[in-house]
Amino acid sequence: MVPRLSVLALAGLAFLAACGTPQEQCINRSTREIRALQKLLDETEANLARGYAWEDYEVVRWERDICGTVTLTQPDGTVIERPRFCMRPHSETEQRRVAIDPVSEARKRDGLIAKIKALTPQAEANIAACKIAYPE
Repeated sequence: MVPRLSVLALAGLAFLAACGTPQEQCINRSTREIRALQKLLDETEANLARGYAWEDYEVVRWERDICGTVTLTQPDGTVIERPRFCMRPHSETEQRRVAIDPVSEARKRDGLIAKIKALTPQAEANIAACKIAYPE
């Protein structure tokens, strides 16, 4: 299993990197890959716990919109401007459940754990170098 404390510490440091000091930016760059892998690992573990995954898909819906005006002249000579309506496409993202292969998903989880474990020592060394290069 991945040493959670190290990963959580890295994630916490990465959160601080959003503030933007040079040290925080350096740490953010140094931990970007691990944070991406950790996000994938969390999603994979959630899929295994649920027994299915969520898939995003786009749905196009049409909505009525004002596209300009139409000028009408009444029989008495009065000129009226009325809105002209048209239908415009509007995309929305929705989610649906999709089946997973638990064996494949577990294999993916194990691969992510191994990759995070392999990258953690280098990331910790990079964080130490960032703290030396950019003391606060």
